[in-house]
Amino acid sequence: MLPGSRAAAIYDSDSVVEDFFCNYGLNPAYRSAIEQAGLRVTGLNDESGAVIVELDDHPFFVATLFCFQTRSRAGRPHPITAALVDAAGR
Repeated sequence: MLPGSRAAAIYDSDSVVEDFFCNYGLNPAYRSAIEQAGLRVTGLNDESGAVIVELDDHPFFVATLFCFQTRSRAGRPHPITAALVDAAGR
């Protein structure tokens, strides 16, 4: 993850392993244009493909291509879920 990103702060780490079942992804040919428009790639997989994107000027916009919700449990939500709920409560 990109140091200083919202995702890195949520995980309190620069690297995580998550379940990934997606056959879709960001076409690398469009990454520069997407980032110039404000959608920042903050997480990459082992093949340097975008798996986390964020909007810096949004109260909470973190999008993933992995299934973070599969790790949530009653009383122990996934860090992204907990961060979203926290942001919604502000």
